[in-house]
Amino acid sequence: MSTTVAPALSFVECRRGFWRLLPLSLFVAAFGAAFGLAAVQTGLQPVEIVLMSATVFAGTAQFAALDLWGAQVPLVPLLVTTLAINARMLLMGATLYPWLALVPPRRRYASLITLSDANWAMALNDLQSGRNTLGALVGGGLAIWLTWLAGTLAGMVFGGLIADPRAFGVDMVLGCFMLSMALAGRRTLRTVAAWIAGGLAAWAALHWLPANTHVVAGGLAGGLVGALWLERGQ
Repeated sequence: MSTTVAPALSFVECRRGFWRLLPLSLFVAAFGAAFGLAAVQTGLQPVEIVLMSATVFAGTAQFAALDLWGAQVPLVPLLVTTLAINARMLLMGATLYPWLALVPPRRRYASLITLSDANWAMALNDLQSGRNTLGALVGGGLAIWLTWLAGTLAGMVFGGLIADPRAFGVDMVLGCFMLSMALAGRRTLRTVAAWIAGGLAAWAALHWLPANTHVVAGGLAGGLVGALWLERGQ
């Protein structure tokens, strides 16, 4: 991939990205509600819960933090656990770098504040398909952030209504969305080989490596296959 034109980042593009991801974001709110309820049951104060969701904005890591929460929070295990869970963000940011490198630094880093799986997948699909815009990344990220925060607030008050989103199959929505984004992209022998390598590496890591390392292992394996294949074709 090579481009010399910086991706568009206008209000119109961000608004379009917001509305494109809003339907999916509504399912994120269900997990926000579950987190809000769990945080209340853990003993966090309302202000602490809202601040965590607003500033951390990492659902799985926040749930993991609750498991370690207590009168004395073990800081090092907490840092290691959340770093392992969110290490995939390094890979996600790296995949966007060829386009973000063309954007001024302040806009570049500001656009990553609300980076999450869903808006990353949609933004990458847009960029790889020739739609040179970061609207899905910024606008879509804002939609997910707002609904996550709204869900957290709702969970603090009405959390008992959706104590376990998995009981309603909500946990499958994001996975299906990510799969649809992958299938919507370019499908070549090279990408299929990368998918297979990444899937096998993730499966192996899930069974034999420490918890939460399977995403990074799969990403590295798939990326390595793609890099080696590209070099051989040059």
